[in-house]
Amino acid sequence: MTLRLDLLRHGETLQGGGFRGRIDDALSETGWAQLHTTVAGVGGWQRVVSSPLRRCADFAMHLADQRALPLELATDLRELDFGDWEGRTAAELMDGQSEALGRFWDDPYGFTPPGGEPLLAFQARVIEGVRALARQYAGQHLLLVTHGGVMRLLLAQARGLPRQHLLQVEVGHAGLFALEVSLENDELVLEERCSPC
Repeated sequence: MTLRLDLLRHGETLQGGGFRGRIDDALSETGWAQLHTTVAGVGGWQRVVSSPLRRCADFAMHLADQRALPLELATDLRELDFGDWEGRTAAELMDGQSEALGRFWDDPYGFTPPGGEPLLAFQARVIEGVRALARQYAGQHLLLVTHGGVMRLLLAQARGLPRQHLLQVEVGHAGLFALEVSLENDELVLEERCSPC
């Protein structure tokens, strides 16, 4: 049995862009509006699952309450920890760390930001989080409110992209994508569906 898993990226945050992995900032008014617009007229979910970080969890709690759905917070589905780069923009890093930033953009699996989480560890954590959902909720339709990095990782795997193309996967604020998730011999199988409509 498969799990239908819709992926919703959080909206714009109060602090704006940059590397925001573990920073726990709230949604801006624009971010709230983006999310409301995205989910208007979309549904069929039986449960909402969310990263525990506020930019995801605040809207997930609101939506779950509004639609009378159970809510689950999943720590494995938090964003990548960018270490010393947290809160900084690419433009800021270009001044003094341009070589390191270039190495990260070229091969995020081969270069970890100083003090950050290796992408292989992030991948293992996210895959295990989704595997747990597939085990527990097979046959159901869930909404996962999460982060750009989590979504890029899952979409790249579903699309069969080589790892060096990970950062080329486009996931805008309040972007909504749909996956079919199944387990074959406990291995996670992801297939992208048409986005929910």
